[in-house]
Amino acid sequence: MRYTTFGHRTGLRVSEYALGTANFGTGWGAGAEPDEARRIFDRFAEVGGTFLDTADAYQFGESEQLVGKFVAADRDHFTLATKFTNGAAPRPSISKTGNSRKNMVASLEASLKRLGTDYIDLYWVHFPDGLTPMEEILRGIDDLVSSGKILHAGLSNFPAWRVSRAVTLADLKNWAPIAGIQVEYSLVERSADRELLPMAESLGLGATLWSPLGGGLLTGKYRRSTEGRLTDLKAVIHTESTDQKTAIVDAVLAIGEESGATPAQVSMAWVRERASQASTSFIPIIGPRDLTQLDTYLDALDLRLTPQQFARLSDVSAVPLGVPHEAIARTRDTVQGGDASRVIAPAASVA
Repeated sequence: MRYTTFGHRTGLRVSEYALGTANFGTGWGAGAEPDEARRIFDRFAEVGGTFLDTADAYQFGESEQLVGKFVAADRDHFTLATKFTNGAAPRPSISKTGNSRKNMVASLEASLKRLGTDYIDLYWVHFPDGLTPMEEILRGIDDLVSSGKILHAGLSNFPAWRVSRAVTLADLKNWAPIAGIQVEYSLVERSADRELLPMAESLGLGATLWSPLGGGLLTGKYRRSTEGRLTDLKAVIHTESTDQKTAIVDAVLAIGEESGATPAQVSMAWVRERASQASTSFIPIIGPRDLTQLDTYLDALDLRLTPQQFARLSDVSAVPLGVPHEAIARTRDTVQGGDASRVIAPAASVA
């Protein structure tokens, strides 16, 4: 396992994988029993993993409770990230969900108690609630950072325009900065390539990438059977609902046969290669339900795609960039003096 800092705005050191713990516990009716969750955690730690990702909503708080027990012996060794917005209760409450300062503070105190710690390394706003102004969110984060109860904060599943505004507001008002974003990203979901990931690179934000196997589609197992579709716990389920998704799975399976690797390993190797080309840190969040799944993720750390294989997967999974990006591409030669190939571009997109 290798390490990096989380973006350019922090010195926070994280492992190249984050261990997602939505599967820790069975409060949702599916997931890993505590003993299996412990084995997953121990194996991840044994190979050098330090970055842990949980949320108050995961398994209705059971995930945080288990993670807290697991890190208790050496809390400061681990980079602990959790989230708030959805609440931990099985039934949502008007006063215990959302991003208001009231819920932010109450949620953090409850998470600290479940996790058995007095600080969070990285505190995520899990989703926009459509109601709370960004100024209130940022001011609340700044208070929590000033109090020492959180060290850094980020925005998960927020649109790029809101993240950009948040970064600018925090900088202008000298509030605690936004450290990063969390977003779905895989060969079958590359919408983040349009705005979110270029924004992260330009602003120096770290990015954690969830569901890198497309909810299991990229493992190829749904080609063999329907096993796992209803029994596995997933935040998102992708199916071969388009010709492009079918073509992506075809390419993953073919490259797996060429390289002697599983489809899951090939898919993770592509995400890791894509991350290595970024000018800031892109960290895949892996979410194993058992040790076998974890070992598949870990084996992918040693798999290197050839440039041709990476290009094949990139081409087949590319998404239309849409407005205004396609118009920008058409005019690039003109606006860069007639021949853009003669211009040395900056390493990251300009803000």
